[in-house]
Amino acid sequence: MTEPTSLPDLPPLREVIARHGLDARKALGQHFLFDLNLTRRIARAAGDLTTGTVIEVGPGPGGLTRALLEQGAHVIAIEKDSRCVAALEELGAAFPGQLSVIEGDALKQDMASLGERPRRVVANLPYNVSTGLLIQWLHTIQAFDVLVLMFQKEVADRLWARPGLRGYSRLSVITQWLCEVKPLFDVNPRAFTPPPKVNSAVVRLTPRPEPLLDVPIGAVERVTATLFGQRRKMVRAPLKALGDPETICAACGIDPTHRAEQLPVEAILRVARHVSG
Repeated sequence: MTEPTSLPDLPPLREVIARHGLDARKALGQHFLFDLNLTRRIARAAGDLTTGTVIEVGPGPGGLTRALLEQGAHVIAIEKDSRCVAALEELGAAFPGQLSVIEGDALKQDMASLGERPRRVVANLPYNVSTGLLIQWLHTIQAFDVLVLMFQKEVADRLWARPGLRGYSRLSVITQWLCEVKPLFDVNPRAFTPPPKVNSAVVRLTPRPEPLLDVPIGAVERVTATLFGQRRKMVRAPLKALGDPETICAACGIDPTHRAEQLPVEAILRVARHVSG
């Protein structure tokens, strides 16, 4: 692994924020990270960054971006807030050739085609669009090599939750179907400016070489929406929307008196394969 370069003599982030008038905006889900020890820890979690491309969403004034560039990454930063672009361009000038900035909405970007592989996503995601972004990336997950993402802890816990746990949901099933999920560490609200009202957590998603079961993603989305839309009911009730419940349960090896929150990921995938047939 190539040793990371030294960080240039850059002004403190607080100075950058003051100079560019970058007060965090609630409407954009902004909470800025100033602690370089923390941002470096996030950057290291993505492995060797000296090859390929790192995509960062919502870099704001560039706290995490600095850590990624310091690790030798070539970063494509997608930033919706036009106020932050000038600050990011200053940062890019300090790391010639390593940073490209796209001003726009990440939800409207075809991120699966950005940059060269290995393609990694490393981001402190804006809270208000984090789940929507993840679902979008899961549709093209084979385009990415690893994703290291910070979410609200409640959302992060849903990604790795197992049957029977409170957070087990359709997002758990879809994510685990396509990725190996590893929770890394929690982040205290005091690490942010302004501090959010909730805890956060960093998670690493590694796309599986092949999904756990070969099923169309549309079928998995439909079945998980149906089952978890009535998660407290025995599955024979919501399964009526997909066909004959007894037939489906018998074909997929499911107890019809179980609830969605009790079913393993593989069992739900068998239902999706059965109804897509």
